[in-house]
Parts: sequence; C-alpha cells; structure tokens
Amino acid sequence: MDPIRLEIFKHLFSAIPEEMGALLRRASYSPNIKERLDFSCAIFDAAGDMIAQAAHIPVHLGAMPLSVKAAIGRFSRAGEDPIRPGDVVILNDPYQGGSHLPDITLVSPVFPDDGDLFGFAASRAHHADVGGMTPGSMPIARHLVQEGLILPPVRLVSAGELNRDVWDLVLANVRTPAERAGDLRAQLAANGRGVARLGGMVSKYGRAEVAGYVQALYDYTERLTRALIRDIGEGEFAFEDFLDDDGVGDEPVRIRVRVRLQGNSAEVDFSGSSGQQRGSVNAVRSITLSAVAYVFRLLLAEDVPNNAGALRPIEVITPARSVVDAAWPAPVAGGNVETSQRIVDALLGAFAEALPDRIPAASQGTMNNTLIGGTAPDGRPFTYYETIAGGMGGGPDGPGVSGRHVHMTNTLNTPVEALEFAYPFRVERYELRPGTGGAGRHPGGDGVRRDLRMRVEAEASLITDRRRRGPYGLQGGEAGAVGENVLIRAGVESPLPAKGQVDLRPEDILSIRTPGGGGWGYNGG
Repeated sequence: MDPIRLEIFKHLFSAIPEEMGALLRRASYSPNIKERLDFSCAIFDAAGDMIAQAAHIPVHLGAMPLSVKAAIGRFSRAGEDPIRPGDVVILNDPYQGGSHLPDITLVSPVFPDDGDLFGFAASRAHHADVGGMTPGSMPIARHLVQEGLILPPVRLVSAGELNRDVWDLVLANVRTPAERAGDLRAQLAANGRGVARLGGMVSKYGRAEVAGYVQALYDYTERLTRALIRDIGEGEFAFEDFLDDDGVGDEPVRIRVRVRLQGNSAEVDFSGSSGQQRGSVNAVRSITLSAVAYVFRLLLAEDVPNNAGALRPIEVITPARSVVDAAWPAPVAGGNVETSQRIVDALLGAFAEALPDRIPAASQGTMNNTLIGGTAPDGRPFTYYETIAGGMGGGPDGPGVSGRHVHMTNTLNTPVEALEFAYPFRVERYELRPGTGGAGRHPGGDGVRRDLRMRVEAEASLITDRRRRGPYGLQGGEAGAVGENVLIRAGVESPLPAKGQVDLRPEDILSIRTPGGGGWGYNGG
C-alpha cells in the first residue's frame, strides 16, 4: 500500500463520522445531545468491524461494533428478510449489543452503486428518557425491565419508509415524546449522511481499492498496538479498585484486573471481580471491552487510527455473571456510566506499575449522573439528564485539570443558559470546589459544585460514586476528596445517598459536589 494514499484514506474514513456528528448535533432537540454532545458516530465494514470513529464518547464507541453485529445477526437468520438498501435498524438492548437503555443505536447499511453491501453507518445517542420507573430511565432498579423500553434489533425504516408501528411504539413509552422524536430524526439524518458519504467513496474509488485500504488500516493499527505492548515489556501487573456500592446494598463492589504482557500480545483478566449485583451497576461485556480499548488507546500515539485492529492483540477475560459481564435480566443503567469509569481506574492502576512515569493518578472516577423529571408550569413534561464534571488526576506532566469530564464520558459541561431555558429550575451555584484535588508534586484538579433550585415538584435520580473512597493518588500523591450529594430544603442541608431517588418540592435545592482528582508524586512536605 502507498503510505501517502493510506494516510489520505485514513482521513477520508474518519471525516465521515465527524460529519455525521456535526449534523446530529445541529439537528437534535435535547440539551443532552445538542449541548453536552452525548452521542457517537462511526462507520463499519460488512462484517460489523469498525472502520473509523469520531472523537466522541469512549464508552459508546468500543461497544458499538457489537450493536452492528447484533443487527447483522438478526437479519441474517434463516427465514428473515435480509437487510436492504434504505433500511435502518434500531436497538438499545444491552444484551444484544447495547450499553444501557437510554443509549439508542441506529444502524444503516451502505449499498454503493454496484448494488452489494459494503458496510454500515451507525449513531448512538443518550436519550433523556426511554420510559421505565423513574424520569430519565436510570433508576435504582433490580431488573432490566424496570429501567425502560427494551428494543431488540428491529427495523425502524424499511427500504426508505418509516415503520410507523415501531415509531409509535417507542414514542408511546417515553415521557417526552416530542423531544425523543426530534432526537431520533436527527440520528436518522446523521445515518443518512454516513451512508451517502461511504457509498460515495466506494463509487468514486472502486470497491476493491476502498476495501483494500480498510484492511490496510486495520493491519496498521494492529501493528502499532503490538509494538506498544512489546515496548512496555513482558510482565504481570495487577490492581483493584471499588465502587462505593450497588445502590441496593452497602457493600463495596470490587473491580480486579490482572494485565499479562507477553511478546506483542496482552491478556486482560478481570477474574476476582465482584459477582453480578442486585443494583444497576452491572456492566455488560461490551462496556468492559470499551474500557479496555480506551485505556490501550490512551497509551498509543494520537495519530494512530481508531479501528477494529486495536483489539486484535488483546484477549479480554470476563467472568460470566459478574459485575463486568452481566447476564440478563440484571439492571445495567449504572454499569455503562459508573462501572466503566472504575474499570478504567483499575486498568490505569495496573499499568502504573509498568509505566510509572506515564500514568496519571485517578481522576474523579464517576460521571455524577443527575436526572430530574416532572411537569413544567406550562404543562409540558420534561426530563433532564446530565453528567457533571470533576477533577482530573495529576500526572507526570503536570497538575490535573479542574472541572473536567474525563475518561469514559468525554462530554461538555451544559451551559447554565441552556439548562434554565429548557427546564423549570434555576442554577443557583456553579463553581469549583477549591482544595478537593489530592496533594502532590502535581496535585489533582478540583471538583465542582452545581446547585439546582426547583421551580416545580419533580422526581430526581442520582447514580454517582466516589462518595466514600476518594480517587487514588500515585507515586506518593494523595487521594482526591470524595464527592457529596445534598438536599437543601428551607436552608437545611441533608445528605443524600450516592445512588437513589428523591422527591423534590418547589424551592428545594439539589446540590451535587463532585470529587477532586488524585495527586501525583511526593510533595516533599
């Protein structure tokens, strides 16, 4: 392969999901997608392997190939109508390639002018409500069906025609159907753009050349990943970390990992992690794969393409029916957002033994998921969902950044103006929490405080962590401060659990105070 042409094709492929994402953002309705950018786009080959992704949400992108493969499998069964031009498959089932129920994935096949299937364009977006027992669809559940509407792979669009039965079924099971319809139409538009761009590439350059460069880029990424493993050196490195609890019981939830490097291959073994939990912190295997792929990607150079080749040298072992490989009908709303973060913390802790001068201390280690729903003064239903930033861990290159979304979330902070425009509450305080970053030669970044004053009665759900154990420091640095959840009613502060539900009255203030990052390096004091 011509190396110059290889680089050109790398950028041609990556430009497609970037353009899909730009369209999805502009066309979406909800602040969670439009402002926070809680969505991801990617393109895939005919087998469902990822060709390229945009720099969107890490926890989405490592899991999306399994969604595409689930769609392929569903319509490849004997007696099924095969997937056709103009089809769009919708799904969110965590046990069929999804992550958690609010993440709805749309998968569109790409049939270029020569008429044969070449690949797929896919988008995944976090919808602020998909039904279930609480607004926002992330309750402290004990069964998957309590978390919301479950969609196996089904056709939302058939040969270019909207399947009105599926569309109506989805919108009838959510609290905010107009917003959901707008966000789904934005995803459909983004997928359509991806189909047109990838199909246009094949028509312009020819199927053989485009397919050849797809495989060449897979091989290139695989070679660079194997070189990384070889450069780290052979050995075994282990670490364990804990979630505070599962939201039902008070026991900590262990994430244990052992990384074995041999030659140019790696084995990542989660044996010894806690079993499947009663509460909703369970992660399906696709989430664990996402976290592993993300950590190895952190160690690679920035210009290495993100594609299916990255995981070829890595074997991931996940015990069945465990918190890192849950089985139906375990609830999973928090596994996607909280357990994924702790898996990253555990993996980075293991690599800190092998690469002490490269690995930073733990960042806040939680997404601080905050969900509020009810009825606005004008009678309009609303559902608010947000992840809230915290402190980044200090590292060998300098102190951690304050008020930053880190690791598996990679979203933006929602502007105060956007929140107050869309929802019936006021942002009373939004500020850094000075001194919450762990001390060290390079201290951790500070967490934030976000206070929301209600204008109406509402239901709130919280799925947060690092409220008992602060993010760890490294190389002599100290742990970051824990976070806090607080209800302020009539001026009186009452602590709230890390995971739970609370009814809010008008003028109540929900205060989310996020953890600081761990410090790095002995401070000498």
